[in-house]
Amino acid sequence: MTAAVPASRVGLVVVSHSDMLANGVAELAVQMAPDVAVLPVGGTEEGGLGTDYGAVVEALADADSGAGVVVLYDLGSAKMTAEMAVESADDPSRYSVVDAPLVEGAVAAAVAAQGGAPLPDVASAAEGASGEAPVAAPSRPALHLVPDAVSAEVLLTNEVGLHARPAALLARTVAELDADVVVRYGDEEANAASVLALMGLSAPGGKSITVVATGKDAGEAVRRIEELAARGFDD
Repeated sequence: MTAAVPASRVGLVVVSHSDMLANGVAELAVQMAPDVAVLPVGGTEEGGLGTDYGAVVEALADADSGAGVVVLYDLGSAKMTAEMAVESADDPSRYSVVDAPLVEGAVAAAVAAQGGAPLPDVASAAEGASGEAPVAAPSRPALHLVPDAVSAEVLLTNEVGLHARPAALLARTVAELDADVVVRYGDEEANAASVLALMGLSAPGGKSITVVATGKDAGEAVRRIEELAARGFDD
């Protein structure tokens, strides 16, 4: 852990009717955010399909390192169980049960939490996950017309390109900087802060992306992305 990253991060609890589903979602989220506590709670105490109120209560406490916990769920009865567990807590305001797509929401929330975002922002990242696809940009302005923009063509030197783990690393790389960063591939562009939008670009290895940054740390943002790509996203 580096000194620049906060020690206390928002935790995640994934509540599902299926133990396998909960563990799979948690595994994916942890790959994106290795320093975030992501606890899966799936199935009944007997090992069947359903939810376990007591297990959710325990997971809420275990996932809270001091910054609060975002809770995601798969079906309506799982939401009810999660809300009951939150209501029974000493301080329910430390927990947020969010309406979000389970997989996309968990990934978006984990990346936001990894970057040190507070509880409301992590919850918002999860809730907005379904709308984080890249957008077509046929009428985007020429780079020289964007005031104070810093840009670069960046070759994706890793085999898989800008997919799950590389996208998460890129998003985390710029999260702590005072810069707005857009990544362009073909006729689409994505906010570099959104791992899901970056993945949606489907930029393969061996191809180049265009990085455009504005703001106080624009140059540093572009430099970090160039370095990350040059070392193959640490693969």
